[in-house]
Amino acid sequence: MDRTELADFLRRARSRLAPGDVGLSAGPRRRTPGLRREEVAQLAGMSTDYYTRLEQRRGSHPSRQMLSALARALRLTDTERDHLFHLAGQEPPRPGGSSGHVRPGLLLILDRLHDLPAMVVSDWGEVLAQNAMAVALAGGDHTGTNLIRSWFTVPGTRDLSPPEYHEQHARAHAASLRAVVAARPDDPGPAALVAELRATSEEFEALWKSHDVLARRPSPKRFLHPVVGLLDLDCDVLLSDGHSQQLIVHSARPGTPAYERLELLRVIGLQDLSPDPQDQPPPHHTIP
Repeated sequence: MDRTELADFLRRARSRLAPGDVGLSAGPRRRTPGLRREEVAQLAGMSTDYYTRLEQRRGSHPSRQMLSALARALRLTDTERDHLFHLAGQEPPRPGGSSGHVRPGLLLILDRLHDLPAMVVSDWGEVLAQNAMAVALAGGDHTGTNLIRSWFTVPGTRDLSPPEYHEQHARAHAASLRAVVAARPDDPGPAALVAELRATSEEFEALWKSHDVLARRPSPKRFLHPVVGLLDLDCDVLLSDGHSQQLIVHSARPGTPAYERLELLRVIGLQDLSPDPQDQPPPHHTIP
């Protein structure tokens, strides 16, 4: 690990970014160009103290996950990301594998989508980046998690989808994952996920044995949000080079109930405006 060069590279990468480049408000006038250290730390999901120590040549060896997060936060190109890994004494992600590094072009678009839920997802379900609206829609920041693993193994994951769509989504998850594994048999990430799910989920094992294959395509989506209610949203997908990453954007047509509810979601963000259960009669279990 070359602490001196790593610190210099981080400082220079930070100084060339403006808040607007990463979807942040500029706020009061800044004395120096670039992002603040605390802003980089926030974008990378780490403590400001740890990031500061990296820039001051005092930090411990960052993990591969942390380096990937820094590469996303600083909007590094693939070449710059590899350089960051080398300076930290790590081997960069190998070509053809699942690196988790978001293409700068996709991040540029994501940063400018302020009023629509949008996220970048790998072709095998890894959530690589979300904007604030996507976090509000999903009820939390799921960056770094795998949507397919969560669907089959994490209780409560399916609550955002009406029950009548659960089987359809489960089949789509399994079939799209099978297509990815066949296309990239040497990529350890998707293969390991399949092995894990076959061992832990009887539902996934049954779907896997059916050998359905499909590629994900844009289609309308229905969400059952606990605060704003039912959302019938259009879904558009922008693919990166090689189609290994997808920028997924959800929108609603003006004049529809979903449009009004999406606007309400933008206003309230992550605030929990649901009523106190002790002050309300028992629910009737109906969809608004």
